Amino acid sequence: MSDRIVMRVGEALVAGGPPGTAAEPEVIIGELDGPFGSAFANLLGDQVKGHTRVLAILNTDIMVRPSTLMVSKVTVKDERYTNILMGTVQGAIANGVLDAVRNGDIPKEKVNDLGIIVSVWLNPSVIKDDNLNHKILFDIHRKATAAAIHKAMNNEPDIDWLLENQDEIIHKYYQMGLDGKI
Repeated sequence: MSDRIVMRVGEALVAGGPPGTAAEPEVIIGELDGPFGSAFANLLGDQVKGHTRVLAILNTDIMVRPSTLMVSKVTVKDERYTNILMGTVQGAIANGVLDAVRNGDIPKEKVNDLGIIVSVWLNPSVIKDDNLNHKILFDIHRKATAAAIHKAMNNEPDIDWLLENQDEIIHKYYQMGLDGKI
């Protein structure tokens, strides 16, 4: 494939598990030898307390391809939260990336040329859940990562769909506000 993937953006929300297990990753995918690569390197090299950026790995020293950088949307202050984020969720994201390659969303011949930045949502309530089901949490984050990559690489939703459905879609939290629930 000779077409450059300068930058693609996508997101996904996967819920349906026990409280606290929903995943809402936002991804940016691009060529490492362009503006995306500069952003990737800057994020990795400019660590911020509470928002540590780490590579997605299958296990302690097995990084996935394309190189994938995780950035937490939540300020990380708790050791248990850190262990869940940098364990269960990190492994899930790594597997979701490989699923996207296996599914053909990311061309296999481009995996060494591309990078992915994943902005990760992990509900802070997980630190209080003594019965947290790590398998469900893993499966949901894996599925959400692959779905966000799929949407990014396929430019979904497309503008025609958005224009056609704009008035029928109401943001969940806006609706909750209208209903007096927040």
